[in-house]
Amino acid sequence: MLADSLAAIVPVDDALAPAVQTRLDNLTKPPGSLGRLESLAIQLACLSGSAAPAVSPPGVIVFAADHGVAEEGVSAFPQEVTAQMVANFAAGGAAINVFARQVAARLEVVDVGVKGAVEGDGVIIDKVRPGTANFAREDAMSLTEAERAIEVGVRAAGRSFAAGCRCLIVGEMGIANTTASSALLAALSGRPASRLVGQGTGIAPARLAHKAEVIEGALAARGVDPSRPLELLAKLGGLEIAAMAGAYLGAAARRMPILVDGFIATVAALVACRLAPALRGYLIFGHRSCEPGHDVALELLDAEPLLDLQLRLGEGTGAALAFPLLEAACRMLSEMATFDSAGVASGDKAK
Repeated sequence: MLADSLAAIVPVDDALAPAVQTRLDNLTKPPGSLGRLESLAIQLACLSGSAAPAVSPPGVIVFAADHGVAEEGVSAFPQEVTAQMVANFAAGGAAINVFARQVAARLEVVDVGVKGAVEGDGVIIDKVRPGTANFAREDAMSLTEAERAIEVGVRAAGRSFAAGCRCLIVGEMGIANTTASSALLAALSGRPASRLVGQGTGIAPARLAHKAEVIEGALAARGVDPSRPLELLAKLGGLEIAAMAGAYLGAAARRMPILVDGFIATVAALVACRLAPALRGYLIFGHRSCEPGHDVALELLDAEPLLDLQLRLGEGTGAALAFPLLEAACRMLSEMATFDSAGVASGDKAK
């Protein structure tokens, strides 16, 4: 399944860009006056292969898994909160539930590696293993498990597409997953962990140094190779991070626009782009997280987010909040009048 998805991802074809730009310039507004919304419309048209792209209805997938590195005291919350929050998602009470309802999104919650049984109706159980191992002491998972977790994401993206979704938002839940994401980013960027780690779920500032030390020790012990992304996921990653990467790959294989959330989601996107560089053209970045490592991950992907609301929740919340901008870009193309159709003189004609 992974090999098929990688083979199906083709680079975005920019052939439609001139025609879309011409239409944008003929809409009843000064050329370029809608700024980044116009470049977003061109991106959506090119990646979908349609001069009239559509992003509704959106699909939201939240992957949940536990992390063995939580044993090192790197999170403000105990590990059992992962399963408790999955139950909250299932009950419709989390922030992502609220924002998904606001944009009429299809929401799916997937247990890819929660430790113990998950409570709540409607949760998809596609568990690879009950949490990763503590990567401070051993590899987080095997190569086979990392690939299986990616394939969980590929399957989930396929379900969203089959259900009629035309844009994908991917979120996560997993206590200690900012530690795993920071470790992956440190390996991929070569930057020191102390530059990348943040408060995550609200860890006390005094414990940030400990979090960075755990990561630095793990990088040395695991012998990571940034040129081998699948191996990197197995050594340092999380099951939900691998599943997120798989969902991106599965969506891009179907030419779906992908709205990327915050820090963890962007690190997953970075890993996925190392597996399939052509994926990058299908990614739109929803918001800038407060996590200090997010700027580094965005820089490596040459990405500029749509929003900066000082968020650091995860779950896909920032991307869901940014979704109306994608809808607006599509509606601008399909619903705005041109100068000719509205009988309005263009700037050149007015002269």
